[in-house]
Amino acid sequence: MEDFKSLSLIVGKDFEIDDVLYETLLRARLVEAFAYLLDHNISKMMNILYRTDVNEEKLKALLISNSSLPSAEVIADAYISRQKEKIETRKKYSR
Repeated sequence: MEDFKSLSLIVGKDFEIDDVLYETLLRARLVEAFAYLLDHNISKMMNILYRTDVNEEKLKALLISNSSLPSAEVIADAYISRQKEKIETRKKYSR
C-alpha cells in the first residue's frame, strides 16, 4: 500500500489525476491521459516520458511487440513500470 501511495504521488507530479484508491484505476486514468496526449500534444507526452526516464528504445520495442494493444496502454504500462523501478531504487538506498 505504501508503494502505491508513492506511485500515486509521483504520477500526480506529471498528471492531474484525482486521488485513486487502486492501481487498476490509476492505470486506466493514465491510459486515458496518454491517449489524449498522443492525439493532442505529443511533445508534452515525450517530455513527460523523457523526464520520467522511460527508455526510448525499450518503449519502441514494447510498442512493436504489443502492436495488438492500443499505444496508450503500452506507454502507460512502461511509465508505471519505470516509476515503480524508481520507487524500489529509492527504498533500496534509503535504508
